[in-house]
Amino acid sequence: MTAYTAKRLPRQTAAAGWNAILPPQAPLPVLEQDLTADVTIIGGGFAGLSAARRLHQLDPSLKVAVLEAGRVAEGSAGRNSGFMIDLPHDLSSDNYAGSGLEADRAAIAFNRKAIEFAKGVAEDCALPQEIFDPAGKINAAATRAGDRHNRDFAAHLDRLGEPHRLLSRQEIQDRTGSPHYTSGLYAPGTVMIQPAGYIRALSAHLAGQISIYENTPATGFEKQGNGWVVSTPKGRIRTGRIILACNGHLESFGFYQRRLMHICLYASMTKRLTPEQITRLGGDARWSVTPADPAGTSVRRISGSYGDRILIRTCASFHPTIETSPMRLHNAGWVHDRKFKERFPHLGDVRMEHRWAGMLCLSRNGSAAFGELDQGVYAACCQNGLGIARGTLQGMGAAELLLQGGSDTASHFLAQPLPPELPPEPFASLGANTYLMWKEWRSGKE
Repeated sequence: MTAYTAKRLPRQTAAAGWNAILPPQAPLPVLEQDLTADVTIIGGGFAGLSAARRLHQLDPSLKVAVLEAGRVAEGSAGRNSGFMIDLPHDLSSDNYAGSGLEADRAAIAFNRKAIEFAKGVAEDCALPQEIFDPAGKINAAATRAGDRHNRDFAAHLDRLGEPHRLLSRQEIQDRTGSPHYTSGLYAPGTVMIQPAGYIRALSAHLAGQISIYENTPATGFEKQGNGWVVSTPKGRIRTGRIILACNGHLESFGFYQRRLMHICLYASMTKRLTPEQITRLGGDARWSVTPADPAGTSVRRISGSYGDRILIRTCASFHPTIETSPMRLHNAGWVHDRKFKERFPHLGDVRMEHRWAGMLCLSRNGSAAFGELDQGVYAACCQNGLGIARGTLQGMGAAELLLQGGSDTASHFLAQPLPPELPPEPFASLGANTYLMWKEWRSGKE
């Protein structure tokens, strides 16, 4: 009998700040009995919920069950920094450009397809601008190398025919209130999302159409007859087909062994800024900055019903165990405080309120872990650092592959080569963490 058992279950380090600043959420049920479903989705993040929505769009009569290991919006989806990016965003490059014009044009088209899908979610859920904001973003430079990266990327965007605008030091300071940056490159197509708010709203909307269970980890699944039985701590689901939308935890079930890189990123968010601090900061009420060097520091200023706050995200570490430690989070927090002071020296009295860690999944060649892995078992995993756009897109593609046998979206991911194997341990961890530290050191003031 074919069976797959989870070697580990998701474990989070600290509460997700995006979720913590929202009002208390209404609980979704825990699976406590056996049931049947046409499709069972393991993972309730961007990929899993997008797959569920797309399945319901294609066949509203389908019985769909979604299993989320923890609270909805408290997992990796709620730990995302909220950039739904349309342009090329290759984290392994110096300036985000991909492998060529045609490849980048294709990536942009698919990213915008995901954004259109998310816009439909925003409309159906009546999301306010503080949750779903098509505001664009800025690549901000703080060094000569960063200025050069921005100019190189701008030239690449010119060749692609994509709109953008280079910002002077004064223009970027006027927008952000920070004297730290020397130049910027504004691109209008990025949508800025409050990730926990988006996931909460989508799960609540879908709960009226399908079955969603939280605090219900899938501990394994086995073949029975023409279908599968998915096991959880308190109940089982007899199901025809399965979509694994659990990103790096795909490897926990035995798939893509030693082919996925589990990277942890760290974030800190300030307390609510006081009116006096807001005046002292200046700039726009909402803005978003990615570093000109991909290994640098991302910054967001948010405002709305949850207060006026600033988020800092930097530091990365490699973890084959798919979890980090409180000590690493503490050390990253020290770096965040230093980066905050560098960018906002006039806000010396502002303190952090929330710090958290979140896992992302990369492959060495940028390929997804996507497609049919066993009869009736599909994967929509490994988003390579673009969890919102790629996760949404892979969820859509997996649903279309399952019900229609394929689509342009599914074909895009199926055409990608297999992610290559990683070196054996401890060489993989030593090499990856050394490389990440070097990249961060090289990014300097970025």
